[in-house]
Amino acid sequence: MKLTNRELGNIGEDLAEKYLQDNGYLILDRNFRSNRVELDIIARDRNTLVFCEVKTRRSLAHGHPAEAITALKLEHIRTAAIGWMSSHRMSYSGIRFDAIEVRYASDGTSVINHIRAIG
Repeated sequence: MKLTNRELGNIGEDLAEKYLQDNGYLILDRNFRSNRVELDIIARDRNTLVFCEVKTRRSLAHGHPAEAITALKLEHIRTAAIGWMSSHRMSYSGIRFDAIEVRYASDGTSVINHIRAIG
């Protein structure tokens, strides 16, 4: 059975969340919507607030997944992050925007690439 793009995206986000937790991140929120922008994962890395954009692909045939994060997309993510921070008052020493690339094969295997500080 072939996965829909939404199903593939959900699997990628689940894998990215587990990866972050396994690497000591505290997951604060997932799929936060602000206007028409969704923040995939909001996490805390020690005292840094991290907004993670997750991009999942079946292959590299059309380039690396993070290449889909354009300057305009990053601007929208930043705007949504401001909305999240204003509705979730907490202390932190800094913020960071990361990308997590997930390549998910039809046999269920995956490869994760975490790109820190994309913008």
